[in-house]
Amino acid sequence: MQAEGPNFDALLRRIEEKKEAFDAFYALLLAYNARFNLTAVTEREEVLHKHFLDSLAGEGFLKKNAVCAEVGSGAGFPSIPLKLVREDLKLTLIESTGKKCEFLRTAVRDLGLGDVEVVCGRAEELARQETYRERYDVCFARAVARLNTLSEYCLPLVKKGGMLLAYKSDSEEEYREVLPAFEILGGGRSGFVRYDLPDGYGARMLIYCEKKASTPQKFPRGRGLERRSPLK
Repeated sequence: MQAEGPNFDALLRRIEEKKEAFDAFYALLLAYNARFNLTAVTEREEVLHKHFLDSLAGEGFLKKNAVCAEVGSGAGFPSIPLKLVREDLKLTLIESTGKKCEFLRTAVRDLGLGDVEVVCGRAEELARQETYRERYDVCFARAVARLNTLSEYCLPLVKKGGMLLAYKSDSEEEYREVLPAFEILGGGRSGFVRYDLPDGYGARMLIYCEKKASTPQKFPRGRGLERRSPLK
């Protein structure tokens, strides 16, 4: 498992090796963004740093052939950049907005990505279904919700021995705040890795939590309680 900050020189080389695919994804992002408002970040260098490199920052946490869920896929970050450099990953992309699901399915098809399923639904509902509950090696998410809310969406999807991986802004306070929720939801060892995106594009943090026990059946609570009344 990744213990240090990402090696961005190495990640840039991997993007260059897959330049045609990343260029095609960027073109799709621009084309669909005009219709679906997928992201405010559209300038090429910004997309490279804030979306592509940031998405790949957590690649070292993913074991070979990992079965992964992404909550709140949106425009496909971090899932699609990860899949472009890690063909071994098997991904389930969970997104509740129909137009974003349309974009994700188009990207999966046009980029020729295998072993990727796009599920249009809410994580708090899907995580109560046997098909999805505690089925994944890793559940990751980026820019979805505050961590004590996000943990209730994600950890019920993670099997024992698996991991939640959250891409966040640099905030140790948010990590400290979530620790009781991790424990309630079956989480075990946790921690964070800080890193700075190259060329001054911002300070970021990866927060991880290993799953040591099954999540109690009453979680996720649903009905918006994860956001209105986060676990403490």
